[in-house]
Amino acid sequence: MNPASNFDELDLFVWEGKADILDRIARCMASFDVEVIRADGLPPPQQDRGVALRPSVAIISVTVIDGGGLPHATELLQGMPVIWVAAASRERDSRTYPPEYLHVLPYDFTCAELRTMVAKLVRQLRARDVAPQAPDVLVAHSDAMKGLLAEVGAFADCNHPVLVRGETGVGKERIAQQLHIGHQQYGKGAFVAVNCGAIPDGLFESLFFGHTKGSFTGAVHAHRGYFEQATGGTLFLDEIGDLPRYQQVKLLRVLEDSAVTRLGATSPIRVDFRLVAATNRNLREMVASGEFRADLFYRLAVIELHVPSLEERGEIDKIAIFKALLSNVLGDELEALGETPHWLSDAVAETYFPGNVRQLRNLAERVGVIARQLHSWDQNLIQRAIALTRGTPAPAALATDRNGTGVPLDANGDRKGWNSSERNRIIAALEINDWKRQDTAQHLGISRKVLWEKMRKYQILDGEPGIPEET
Repeated sequence: MNPASNFDELDLFVWEGKADILDRIARCMASFDVEVIRADGLPPPQQDRGVALRPSVAIISVTVIDGGGLPHATELLQGMPVIWVAAASRERDSRTYPPEYLHVLPYDFTCAELRTMVAKLVRQLRARDVAPQAPDVLVAHSDAMKGLLAEVGAFADCNHPVLVRGETGVGKERIAQQLHIGHQQYGKGAFVAVNCGAIPDGLFESLFFGHTKGSFTGAVHAHRGYFEQATGGTLFLDEIGDLPRYQQVKLLRVLEDSAVTRLGATSPIRVDFRLVAATNRNLREMVASGEFRADLFYRLAVIELHVPSLEERGEIDKIAIFKALLSNVLGDELEALGETPHWLSDAVAETYFPGNVRQLRNLAERVGVIARQLHSWDQNLIQRAIALTRGTPAPAALATDRNGTGVPLDANGDRKGWNSSERNRIIAALEINDWKRQDTAQHLGISRKVLWEKMRKYQILDGEPGIPEET
């Protein structure tokens, strides 16, 4: 296979340390659409893989390790495949190379050797990108979420900008992707996601507008900015409220003119994309305070969509999302473990997740690890995990009183102010109603929230027998 077929819009990040390899690499790749970037000293935000569109490969001289620069380089790699450049005698030295770094070129590498190895890694990258992935969870059982998806369906195929509002972690990018997929024209193009809060100071123009070859030190090749990359598709600007005011006017000019001029160029380039922006901040208040340009706000917010939080979506979505996430974590092991116990669903439903779906995903991963390792739904460990997720202390371990009833004792060996009759009555009602919280609450004539608080107060676990009443 011709290696050149793998060099379509490729970035090579080079850490040369004390070795003189950057210029040689640039000359070897000069006839291809490859940008060779000197990475020594680049700040970590430059390598935000969440916004990268082009495939990227790292080439690192072992002199970076010798000079103590490897920890800094590791921060920047973030999943990029690595080619080491070293003397042949050091190739097998496990003290020098982590086991996952198996690709090594000698200092006197030829262009053919470099191209062959880069092509191999790019093929692996692209195979990984097209491999089937477990889909993210998009559950819509609640009225709030059904209403949002109805709006998404109504506005997906229009050309106007959309502003997606919502708290952190609610899934604003997922909604932006749905808007992209639903557009007959732009849905066939690229979905370019950019975190506006992670743009390094001084690199806004280069990243968004692109640059020509030689426009600044290190610009070995021309580079298309985000506006050009999104042409024919959707540009998603996440955390738009974090964009500094002096950069907002530059964005507004592109939206008004539908054209960009690369750094170092004089001729504008036409761009045509669908714009979707997202924020967890109140842009109207920011406009009133002068932090956000009013003209840009009204340009962005032609259509506004609000993504509800987990609390707004309610218990039905919480439980459904959690089960779907847990299923993704456990995979085939879920069938062997059996149906998710109702006490776990109830605990999830009654937990407040300020981090929204991201925090719920974290809990699903914790629970999945516990269930996989112990091959069971270990209630004690899982409840502790839930307590940690809530940000509250885990339930105290149960002590045993003189009658062996399992009730915590105070310093005098007496029960800690518990009403044993009420505790037994609650357990009896739970048993009658098969430990279903809602049915039990109705049976007792109290709200589900009150029932949950009493169960926490008395540390009632599923299946626990009642305490014999004292005479």
